[in-house]
Amino acid sequence: MKDFQTLLTHYRGRQHPLDYQNRYQLVVMVVLSAQDSDRHINSLAAPFFAAFRNLAALAKATPADLEPFLGKIVNAGNKIKWLLTLANTVQTDQAIPTNLVGLTSLPGIGRKSANVIVRESGGQAEGVIVDLHVVRVAPRIGIASGERPDKIEKQLMGFFPPEQWSEIGMALSFLGREICRPTNPKCNSCPMNQVCAYFTALGA
Repeated sequence: MKDFQTLLTHYRGRQHPLDYQNRYQLVVMVVLSAQDSDRHINSLAAPFFAAFRNLAALAKATPADLEPFLGKIVNAGNKIKWLLTLANTVQTDQAIPTNLVGLTSLPGIGRKSANVIVRESGGQAEGVIVDLHVVRVAPRIGIASGERPDKIEKQLMGFFPPEQWSEIGMALSFLGREICRPTNPKCNSCPMNQVCAYFTALGA
C-alpha cells in the first residue's frame, strides 16, 4: 500500500473539476455532467445558477424554463426531467441526502455520482469513485479487472482500506486525466510506474 501513498498525497483534497460553489450546485452539476464533459458543464453553470439559485427556485421551474440553459448538453431532455423531479422531491438545499442510499434514490444519481457528492461534501466514504478514467486506469495498473464500474469499485474497496476510499478514486481519476491517458500515456513520468502492470509489460 506504500506504493500508492505518493499518489494519494499528491492528489489529496483536490476539488473535483466541476467548478461548484455549494452543495446544491455540486448535485446539479454532477447530474448534468453524466456523458458530458466537466468543462462544458462549467461553462453553463454561471447563467443557470443565476436564474435558479437553489432547489426551492428550481422546484418552481418548468422544462421550458430550463431548456434555454441546458438544451445543448448530452441527454438534455432526461436530465431536465431528473433535475425537476429531484428539486420537487428534496425541495430545500438543507434536505439534500448525505449518504449513498439517500442520494442514489434520487433521479440521475448513481453510485459514482453519489460517491462524488459524498467526497466533495466531506462526508464519510461508503464506496470508491469509479468514473471512466478509473475504469481505464485501475485495470491498467493491475489493481482491478474488467470494464464494469460496479465490479471495479468492489475490487478497489477490497484492495484499499476504508480510510482511503474517499481519496483513492479521485486520485486515480486525476492520474487518468493528466498522465495515464487512453493513448500515449506518460508512463515515464507516472508516480505509479514502479507498480504498474502496463508499464512493466512495456519493458518486458
